[in-house]
Amino acid sequence: MISKKVANVTEALQGVKDNMTFMFGGFGLSGIPENAIAELVKLNVKGLTCISNNAGVDDFGLGLLLQQKQINKMISSYVGENDEFERQMLSGELDVELIPQGTLAERCRAAQAGFPAIYTPAGYGTEVAEGKETREFDGKMYVLEHAFKADFAFIKAWKGDAAGNLIFKGTARNFNPNMCGAAKINVAEVEELVSVGELDPNQIHIPGIFVQRIFKGAHYEKRIEQRTVRQKN
Repeated sequence: MISKKVANVTEALQGVKDNMTFMFGGFGLSGIPENAIAELVKLNVKGLTCISNNAGVDDFGLGLLLQQKQINKMISSYVGENDEFERQMLSGELDVELIPQGTLAERCRAAQAGFPAIYTPAGYGTEVAEGKETREFDGKMYVLEHAFKADFAFIKAWKGDAAGNLIFKGTARNFNPNMCGAAKINVAEVEELVSVGELDPNQIHIPGIFVQRIFKGAHYEKRIEQRTVRQKN
């Protein structure tokens, strides 16, 4: 079996260049590839197009790349809690394509499955559909949306093995699995990296065929975007 294991995040990101298109897994701050993002900040690559549900917060997640003006375009469904994202969008410094959340997920999944495009009812009759092909199916109108094309996908999983098989935990399953295999090179960082055969095959969410590089991440901060607790009685 081919080993996808690499020594560290530096080796995992070999080939990253300016003006590339990247996918980032995660939902809010849950399941984001913290190590890959930190390395991209360090590499100072510019002119990036980033596909992600949202852009983290001002000083964490993709917010770190926004701070350094490394991102030219954000393709996402939610501005979220990131004031800098909002500022750059409203000022025109950042090109932003806002997409319905389900459409974002399905355009990732279409790329993963090798489909060039999908038809979706989401957005028909709104600005989302302007300039796009529409078609009627069984009396309902649909909008043609093209699959994403990305150079790298950066994925965060809970556990993985040297063959690239992945297990996700909780909310981290929202976008990470759909982005696996949806780019030319798929990089997975995991909290626990085990030998082939140690994972229960019935628990694997994504098979290794969708992953080109895998490494054990370090120092996960795992911030909570909005902490809400019940008041003490």
